[in-house]
Amino acid sequence: MGCCGGEEGSARQWKPLEQRSCTDVLWLLILILFCIGMAVICGFAIASGAAQRLVYGYDSYGNICGQKNTKVEEKEQSGLDHTSNKYVFFLDPCNVDTVTFKIKSKALCVAKCPEMALNTLREVQNFALKNGSKLCDYKLKPEDYTSRSAGLCPKLPVKSSKPIPFFHRCVPDGIGCFVNFIKALTTFVSDNSVLQRVITGVMTSKEIIVGLCFLSLVLSMLLMVAIRYISRVLVWILAILTILGSIGGTAVLWWLYADGKKSAKEKLVEDREIAEDNVKALLVYAIVATVVTVVLLLLILIMRKRVALTIALFHVAGKVFVNIPLLVFQSLWTFVALVLFWTYWVAVLLLLGTAGYPEKTADENIEFRMSGPLQYTWIYHLVGLIWISEFILACQQMTVAGAVVTYYFTRDKSKLPTTPILSSICRLIKYHLGTVAKGSFIITLVKIPRLILMYIHNQLKGKENAVAKCMLKACMCCLWCLEKCLLYLNRNAYVATAINSTSFCTSARDAMLILIENALNVAAINTVGDFVLFLGKVLVVLITGIIGIVLLNHQRDYTVWVLPLIIVCLFAFFVSHCFLSIYEMVVDVLFLCFAVDTKNNDGSPGHEYYMDKSLMEFMDNSRKAMRSAGNREAELKSMAPRPENA
Repeated sequence: MGCCGGEEGSARQWKPLEQRSCTDVLWLLILILFCIGMAVICGFAIASGAAQRLVYGYDSYGNICGQKNTKVEEKEQSGLDHTSNKYVFFLDPCNVDTVTFKIKSKALCVAKCPEMALNTLREVQNFALKNGSKLCDYKLKPEDYTSRSAGLCPKLPVKSSKPIPFFHRCVPDGIGCFVNFIKALTTFVSDNSVLQRVITGVMTSKEIIVGLCFLSLVLSMLLMVAIRYISRVLVWILAILTILGSIGGTAVLWWLYADGKKSAKEKLVEDREIAEDNVKALLVYAIVATVVTVVLLLLILIMRKRVALTIALFHVAGKVFVNIPLLVFQSLWTFVALVLFWTYWVAVLLLLGTAGYPEKTADENIEFRMSGPLQYTWIYHLVGLIWISEFILACQQMTVAGAVVTYYFTRDKSKLPTTPILSSICRLIKYHLGTVAKGSFIITLVKIPRLILMYIHNQLKGKENAVAKCMLKACMCCLWCLEKCLLYLNRNAYVATAINSTSFCTSARDAMLILIENALNVAAINTVGDFVLFLGKVLVVLITGIIGIVLLNHQRDYTVWVLPLIIVCLFAFFVSHCFLSIYEMVVDVLFLCFAVDTKNNDGSPGHEYYMDKSLMEFMDNSRKAMRSAGNREAELKSMAPRPENA
């Protein structure tokens, strides 16, 4: 992949921000051609009528609802005029095939969805006569809706339904069909009533869940703002708050468990089952919280001696956020870009699902399918999902790296660009999109085999022998480790490219050499820094979770707590991770800049350091700590008794 090129012999001469040139242009052209291919696939799906079938829907005879249709060869009831029948109605909407994710029921185009439940064929007949919306097969007239019309009329009772906005499908009200779908997908729930109560709990508490998710977003942003102003004491504050939060949360859970166990005995028989489910959930939460609290306390105790070395580096990172405040919103912009791309990707995937030519299925219905090489376009589309997603994430990393590099290697901070982030984006677009494309493609090459192995493992679950299962898991684990290593190397390669404007492979090699030369400092920063940021994530989850517990405890409409609280906590961790990952990258970029600075400068006239005083103090403290450790080791050796001469 062009990784063998580059300079030979002499060591790299780092020239930060002195010259810019286009890097990895060939890979940019490859990415552009790939994107054109994805656009062609989208155009084909639209041209073949898939857009109309997706939006308006079609019946089991190949007729698109809401318009005039052409006749399908050898298929009766096709080519009908459905101008007045704009909605798709399924005779048995709850009969879902979990393998193909399709409804295994005859579909008809109707003029109106039944807004009220219809319990008998007489009511179905009256609905057709009154509204002109025929819910039985086209060959039947409303007066022919009798008990002998089995299979041609909807399954009774017909549930009330409403059309989906924009997609013109009649969807039954309530959660009954959704429960059936989940029950078919899951095998771990033996009591269907438990599943019913869990889903009912989620639906009942949707306002609380949304509110708590928004709270986690606000807490994450407040934490990022706090980092800017209290970076010197942030490490200790996070550690103390995490200790207090974990102990307090654990105590609250045990108190709620004891209170719930006591009140459950006083409940009526019909309410006791729900109360016992809540008590069991609280017991599980309390035990897990206790274990997590003990582990966190032990980790903080072990890491306390290294915390002082991290404070100075976090202080410098805080200065970066003060000078470049738009860094805080990088995760938000990246998330918006990913959501827009994923929306496009899903839309095209749905178009591909309805593209192609009409074919008869085994049950004599019409489905639209692609044949020949076109039926494999979804594979190309899937690769595009992985590559473009990684490309967007890599653009974020390059943008952050470029902004921080500009800050670090600008001696007079008053001469920084007005918006370093926008300057970094401009440099990325003008010079380094090819480097980002190449780096993201390498990650894609590792992700695809791992996803294939995961798919094989899931398909063979319960069928493979112990040796095959062990080998599959070992391969997936190795690929996962390789992916994580490449992600770390890619991130540092982007920093090297931002510094010296070199190609991806040259930058990756130079960054690796720098990291190897500073292996001890890298280990210390990654260990302590990542742990401190992890405490920040835990703090956001703890605050959100504790508030969630209090709110859910007062929500008497609730049934089972498990799913709502898990959803909220997972979302809180995801949001905090997105925000604090930017801070983590700023710390990593600063360290690599510092390593390059110390490698090429010694403080003498003409070779002055770029670093700021706080970072120099950080490294001085590191050297003093290492020196004192060496002195203690030497003293211990000198105090050791020497063996007597024979």
